[in-house]
Amino acid sequence: MHSGLESARFVAGLAANECITCRLAPPDFSCAVSYATYDDDLRELLHLLKFNGMKKIADSVLGDGMAAAILQLESVTASELLVIPVPLFAARERSRGFNQSQVLARAALTRLRKSRPAWRLELRTNILQRVKDTNPSFAMDPATRRKSLKGAFRVDDADALRNREVLLVDDIMTTGATARECSRVLIRAGAAKVWVATIARAQAETGIARSLEVATWDTKSAELVEPRADRRETFLQ
Repeated sequence: MHSGLESARFVAGLAANECITCRLAPPDFSCAVSYATYDDDLRELLHLLKFNGMKKIADSVLGDGMAAAILQLESVTASELLVIPVPLFAARERSRGFNQSQVLARAALTRLRKSRPAWRLELRTNILQRVKDTNPSFAMDPATRRKSLKGAFRVDDADALRNREVLLVDDIMTTGATARECSRVLIRAGAAKVWVATIARAQAETGIARSLEVATWDTKSAELVEPRADRRETFLQ
């Protein structure tokens, strides 16, 4: 994961490289990685996906980014993972027509199954359910966000989950409250470990980061442009 360090487990164990929240209240997930910060082009791309239904963006550049984020966990996870997208509340998913986290997960797995066929990544969308609608959380303070998510998720198939490692996939990590609550529910239901991967992270960098060479998407011409690595980072919690 980082030059001179044996694994992300070691990095995550260094208090100096953890955010203050994680040091005060360690999350149930083992490690969280993100493709890039939530700004500029990436923000626009995610808005086009979520609010304009442009799923082809996920099939192209966002799928590449999601795969790049997940790939950074390859050296520390089990050889078999249950991949669980963070679910939307049923009414919200019907209104939108899709779950963006599921779309991103599928796009990433399409790539990873070709490049890493020995890494068995099984997408499961029926294990974790969102049973409480919550208001958009970007404007909430962290405490209110955590409170609003209590009881929002439920595991429907604990047998499939028991003693398995899970890769939880979401679009954006802001304070980590959603990842924390999902991980808490999954661990209590029997998951051995939970790893988290998101396409974007809204928080400022709090851990070790390194650049990735990636392609970006020109939202005006709808074409891929030259690879760049100016804002592509890996975040560990």
